[in-house]
Amino acid sequence: MEELKVYQGPKSKFSHMTSAHPCFNEKAHFSTARIHLPVAPKCNIQCNFCTRKIDKCEHRPGVSSGVMTPQEAADRVDQAVKEVENLRVVGVAGPGEALANEETIETFKLVHQRHPNLIKCVATNGLYLAEKVDDLVKVGINSVTVTINAIDPAVGAKIYSWIRYHNKTYRGEEGAKLLIENQIKGVEAAVKAGFIVKVNTVLIPEINAEQIEPIAKMAAEKGAILMNIIPMIPLYKFAGMKAPECSDLEKARATAEKYLPQFRLCKQCRADACGVPGKEESISPAQRVARGEYYHA
Repeated sequence: MEELKVYQGPKSKFSHMTSAHPCFNEKAHFSTARIHLPVAPKCNIQCNFCTRKIDKCEHRPGVSSGVMTPQEAADRVDQAVKEVENLRVVGVAGPGEALANEETIETFKLVHQRHPNLIKCVATNGLYLAEKVDDLVKVGINSVTVTINAIDPAVGAKIYSWIRYHNKTYRGEEGAKLLIENQIKGVEAAVKAGFIVKVNTVLIPEINAEQIEPIAKMAAEKGAILMNIIPMIPLYKFAGMKAPECSDLEKARATAEKYLPQFRLCKQCRADACGVPGKEESISPAQRVARGEYYHA
């Protein structure tokens, strides 16, 4: 196997925070709370497995019970800090693409002014990441998760219906190539800015199983510290496809682990999740409404 050139640059100035982030540290995962703020409804790509949805009960990415304004989101954090034990992380993960919505930056600006000690985390497809890094630095971001599902544009063309970049729509391999190039630049820029960077990959066995190794290798070379391989949920154009089995996930993770540590506890959270990951189900919808978790667009 070709020798891996692991990133040897300076450590992230936020490296010490990984121990407190439930999506970056397995011990923290069972005890540390986080809150996702659903301020980003628009998306700039269309994944063939993704359906964004306003829904109170469905538990998966791309779903929230409504959309908050930045002010509502900041007020919700004020409330959660008082009510949710061991809340350490504030994130934006949709229900669309965080960096395709100006509200994301405005939200983090307000939250950081009020709660500078909370970890600020953004999840992105990476299309705009490189050009938004300076803005993220200014509003107190500490960690970034970039979802990368392919390195080969021919494979990416099977995963994405279209890419919308600066008011122009790209399709097929042209769109996938643009997205992949920007994702790689984005990881590099985020690492250079000092962020902790994790790469998420949605495993679609019939399509991108052979992409797992080159994604992990690239991410390690560019400075990511962790990889999270998650199973595709069959929706939209891939609704008729079979979801990966546990054996598929373990094979993919074993391959990727040659390059990056693997996070194995992801719950594929909603865009408005609040609490310790995986324990939100113990809270009834009525209780959530009473606590103000639901804001309707």
